[in-house]
Amino acid sequence: MKVLGGISAQAFLNRYWQKSPYLVRQAFAGIPAPIDGDDLAGLATEADVESRLVTANSWQLRHGPFFEDDFAQLPEQDWTLLVQAVDQWIPEVAELFEHFRFLPAWRLDDIMVSYAAPGGGVGPHFDQYDVFLIQMEGKREWRIGQDCTENDDCREDTELSILSEFHEQERWVLEPGDMLYIPPGVAHWGTALTPGLTFSIGFRAPSTAEVLTDFSHYLADKSSEFERYQDADLKERQKPFALMPADIDRVQQMLQEVAGDRTAIAQWFGRYMTEPKYDRPVPEEPLFSQQELIMELERHALHRNLASRLAYVPGTLFINGEALDTTLPEQDLEWLCQQKILSSNLPDSKALLALLTELVNRDAFYFDEP
Repeated sequence: MKVLGGISAQAFLNRYWQKSPYLVRQAFAGIPAPIDGDDLAGLATEADVESRLVTANSWQLRHGPFFEDDFAQLPEQDWTLLVQAVDQWIPEVAELFEHFRFLPAWRLDDIMVSYAAPGGGVGPHFDQYDVFLIQMEGKREWRIGQDCTENDDCREDTELSILSEFHEQERWVLEPGDMLYIPPGVAHWGTALTPGLTFSIGFRAPSTAEVLTDFSHYLADKSSEFERYQDADLKERQKPFALMPADIDRVQQMLQEVAGDRTAIAQWFGRYMTEPKYDRPVPEEPLFSQQELIMELERHALHRNLASRLAYVPGTLFINGEALDTTLPEQDLEWLCQQKILSSNLPDSKALLALLTELVNRDAFYFDEP
């Protein structure tokens, strides 16, 4: 694969994925930046867009939305503008996800874009998730440091999570088209050498605490009030205040029964991993009936919203945190999720039409209209 420097996807996964940084020169050679610095600044003025301004050296952090005057007052160096989830606002940015389809689509999180003036950066830090750093414009120097854990201290004089100590291992300068993969926990420090754009493709990696919290809430919502602790085999107590091993066994059995329900885990996990990073409004009333969808397909092509998050298990399609029951076979679910453009020449399937209508009404697909 060109994007992986000519090695196969499996070779990359075996050698580098969550193991070691990997630099690919000209992975995106000849691909122009989908947006420029002015576009990014424009997004940062929107209230619905998460953005930050970081001043290097003093490590001051400001949160958006910003105003045009904020940018006009910036110095010529030592600052960075970062905008989250640009893929949700610019379809051409979301297209970059297509280069990473050798990974689970539901693991992809968002594409953060940063514009940095010379000297700009966010300091030495580490992430708890995988990230691909694509240099689209300008030059940025990246220093690779030590493997970090929760025991590595951060500076207390800034809101940013900047490491107190950074032990450099390697150093690279990325030019337009270059890409650097950083595994979770590896310290890294990027500094702009010239004005430029860096695209950061991040991945979802929920913590154990997040999994326990969200899954327990899901189970609690699904549980009946009649499902309760029972001790029909209770023995007379000589120590009424003591928690006996048999008491703990009963609670453990309750927990094992719910934790061992793979169907419940799959239904929860599909919802959890497809939840959008930011709330997306869903129309209160259906926009199309199945018949209206067929008629509209005769006039316009149907495009997949690349910002929508899709995943499936047999019998269920997950879309942006919701679960849709379907009789569509698994191979057809995979086919549907892979499609970027659909026309009226659809397979003859009532289940496909029903599901596609629901996806259009949920903005996972949209018509290419003037």
